[in-house]
Amino acid sequence: MTPSPRVRLATMIAAAASTVAALVLVSVVAPVAQAAGVRNCTDLTRSSPACYELVWVNGVEVKMTFPQSGNPRPGSASAEVNNFYVIAPQTDEAQGTAPFLHDHVVGVSPGQNRGPSVFWHGYFVVCSATGISTGRCVPVSSSIPGLGTIPLAESVNGQMLTSVDVIESSVDSGLLTLIDTGAEFIGTISPAH
Repeated sequence: MTPSPRVRLATMIAAAASTVAALVLVSVVAPVAQAAGVRNCTDLTRSSPACYELVWVNGVEVKMTFPQSGNPRPGSASAEVNNFYVIAPQTDEAQGTAPFLHDHVVGVSPGQNRGPSVFWHGYFVVCSATGISTGRCVPVSSSIPGLGTIPLAESVNGQMLTSVDVIESSVDSGLLTLIDTGAEFIGTISPAH
């Protein structure tokens, strides 16, 4: 049975009203979302000129903000480039979720290294064969696109990996290995999150 012209008209009016209401809602909500500021990098539901993720600096979580419009290289060969370590999550809430669960560790904040150096070079921190075989390094199997599954380090000798000192001394002792990601980028640190 075909609906009457009145029913079809009422349906079209209701659909048009719903569409207009949705457009009005979007136009009201969009500026609020933009006004909310820099988004968490794991929030892919809205765009932003920059995003942030938490990072560990000497056992304390701070915000690091990343621009979303390219990452130029340092202007001179003498520009300082700091290490940015990617590790297994250190708490129940991972700092990064895409494309795998992970945390980040950096050794210095801009105020600690003679100025606002914001250039970083990324490394995956994995348990070495020695670290795994001796039980001194706890790995978390992490599937990383392009690399396969690697033993991302969670702890060494019972210590959390929230400090560059622990990571670098464990690399020196052969319990951890660094995998160069090849990534170089800009990131600025805020003192609190």
